[in-house]
Amino acid sequence: MSESIATTSSANSDPSVFLAEIQGEEVIVKLRSGIEYHGLLQSIDGYMNIVLENTQEYSQHELIRKYGDVFIRGNNVMYISAA
Repeated sequence: MSESIATTSSANSDPSVFLAEIQGEEVIVKLRSGIEYHGLLQSIDGYMNIVLENTQEYSQHELIRKYGDVFIRGNNVMYISAA
């Protein structure tokens, strides 16, 4: 019984499961620089490279620019959050 609990707990902490669930959903991607991008998650790869659609760029909670599609290199990403 404790084995199934441990297995379930491990599956819930797998980030790839979370990322698969939010594909096509509105997300917030925060970069190490502090800039945030809000948009629809189109794709993400094993290096955390991200493609967003209908994207808005925010700095210190202020809208800076609006973009169509945005490609973000994974090494710049601090976190990804469901919006």
